[in-house]
Amino acid sequence: MTKKDKNIVHVTSEIGTLRRLLVHSPDSGLGRVVPSKAQDWLFEDIVHLDTIRRKEYDYYTKILLYFLDPGKIKGRLQEVDAPATHRNFYKPEKKDFFRSDKVVELEWLLAEVLENSDIRLKLVASVCAIEGCSYAMQNALLELTPIQLSKVFISGALPEETLVFPPIPNFIFTRDIGIVINDHILLNKPARKARTREALLAKYIFFNHPLFSEYHDNILEIPDTFHHFLLPRDGDEKKVTLEGGDVMVVTKDHLLVGVSERTSMEAARQVVNMLFDKNIVKKITIIKIPKKRDYMHIDTVFTQVKRNVWVMLGAFSKKVMKHEDADPVERVLDGVKKDEKIKIIQFKKKDLDNPKYFDNLEELLIDISENDLDCDEKVQFIYSGNNQFPFDTREQWTDSCNLLALREGVVLGYDRNDKTIEAFKDAGFNVITVKELLEQFENGTTAPSDLEDTLILMPSAELSRARGGFHCMSMPLLREDV
Repeated sequence: MTKKDKNIVHVTSEIGTLRRLLVHSPDSGLGRVVPSKAQDWLFEDIVHLDTIRRKEYDYYTKILLYFLDPGKIKGRLQEVDAPATHRNFYKPEKKDFFRSDKVVELEWLLAEVLENSDIRLKLVASVCAIEGCSYAMQNALLELTPIQLSKVFISGALPEETLVFPPIPNFIFTRDIGIVINDHILLNKPARKARTREALLAKYIFFNHPLFSEYHDNILEIPDTFHHFLLPRDGDEKKVTLEGGDVMVVTKDHLLVGVSERTSMEAARQVVNMLFDKNIVKKITIIKIPKKRDYMHIDTVFTQVKRNVWVMLGAFSKKVMKHEDADPVERVLDGVKKDEKIKIIQFKKKDLDNPKYFDNLEELLIDISENDLDCDEKVQFIYSGNNQFPFDTREQWTDSCNLLALREGVVLGYDRNDKTIEAFKDAGFNVITVKELLEQFENGTTAPSDLEDTLILMPSAELSRARGGFHCMSMPLLREDV
């Protein structure tokens, strides 16, 4: 794969028309997650691999291709899904693989990077050091072809299916390996050991693949705190961890950074200082949310749909934060739990000593829509579960707030979040299943450019078990400016 377009990396919003992204389709490592290790590997449950591929993720690949690279898919729907093809269209190692430079498969990039013998030697040594492999195994890995080795690095299994180290099942959540901020790539520092190999593979891809050859000076890494290895292991706020689900580019000048279960305050501090020092953005808002598995990243709590439309969890709304429904005793007692409340602090490069504070998430998002994006229309909020308990928290758990905008107003979400779907309809959105939409694209009755204010429903029985929506399963590389 080689660089073709002038702009390979450029993202200045969450909703600009998507032109290129990084993805990784479910690999055999997902089918090797065992119950005893599921939570260590950040899964809530084990998933059925064939279902997650054929009946769920394959639809994601097809809808992305129709929007970003239609020449690869139009007129071929029946062909690529025919049983006789054995899904070769979706497999990077097969000659029938779709090979799109718009919908870019990480495994494909990794295999191409590994064709360089020096890089292969370094990466094998690095992975084997992380995973504690024997010297003999290290030499055996060097004998594999680049395609075989890329699969081993991701799935943990040799070609004959022998498992040599753990899989990295979270590699499907490409959002977390890095984030594009304007023309820069900010690499992550994962919070959990289960994702260490992902970060290593991503680093080698970004620094060594020809696709990113002109961006090496624009790749950003945040350092660890000085002498971080001497600090206490548990509960240390100075630990530097950052994941892409906690970073949102809302305009070319304004970045949101979440402090969460996975991203530390120290990492947020370093991001603020680094991006301001390099004049990459002018304003950064820190959003501190409770360190709970329920929320994980800020993109599990809210995402953007249009300039003036956001989907969010009502538990972080103005009404809940101010406890307007509570009686006087409840208000006093709830006020004691200050450490559990969301905290929002906004820094401006030109006036660091005078940060701005927001009382709640709605206030921040209204400010972004009205003042950063110059919206004249009323700002709308679509709430998880239609803001009805217990559906709000149930559907947030299955990623009702974690939507990917293909362009402004056209978003992908899970079909299982019924009450949230009702809320979208109430807000005037069209709702259509991906299967029906693909059939319309194929027969020519509808085109991607025809869609406005549309929620595309994706099958989700198995994917949702992994606790990540389509915002998580994408790393946008290129979006049109809003």
